[in-house]
Amino acid sequence: MQTLYSLLAALAAYLIGSLSFAVIVSRAMGLHDPRSYGSGNPGATNVLRSGRKAAAAATLVLDAAKGWLPVALVRWFGPRYGLGDGTVALVGLAAFLGHLWPVFFQFKGGKGVATALGVLLGIHWALGLAVAATWVIIAVFFRYSSLASLVAAAFAPVYYLIASGAVWDADGSIAAAIFVMAILLAWRHRQNIDRLIKGKESRIGASKKHS
Repeated sequence: MQTLYSLLAALAAYLIGSLSFAVIVSRAMGLHDPRSYGSGNPGATNVLRSGRKAAAAATLVLDAAKGWLPVALVRWFGPRYGLGDGTVALVGLAAFLGHLWPVFFQFKGGKGVATALGVLLGIHWALGLAVAATWVIIAVFFRYSSLASLVAAAFAPVYYLIASGAVWDADGSIAAAIFVMAILLAWRHRQNIDRLIKGKESRIGASKKHS
């Protein structure tokens, strides 16, 4: 039964992750589909290019929440069903994969930055805050969302491992899930990496015509 519960939790997490809030929020606020302008990425940074900061903020919060919620629910209620860190890792990764390849949106999703952050906050609030702070520092100094995301993703597994024993007891399955998310996030940013190298990457706050 424990295996069945874990699989059901992962399926539910994937379905929650498949809710593309960039598209949902944009439709609700009467904006253009974020996949039709800018980078074409259904994420908060691209929604910001619409000029509607409220829409971008709502997208960011909701995309993070859908990563946090499945992990938090397993943390809170999983132990009574025998679900531990292995299931935490599984549902966190499933929610992230749902964002990347959402079943409700023809498997064409975003890059997973906010959702990954939500997963990390669910694993431990301090881990999420450390990664968020890394993103903010890089973004403020360099004004590239993609660069900030790549650096923050690279540091996420490092933070998790170096704080083991002091802040939390590291689990191998969770460490592996964080590492996989970091690799997939970097892979989803491969075009951004190419533009960064060529000096053609759009800066934070650039209008959609500067895609």
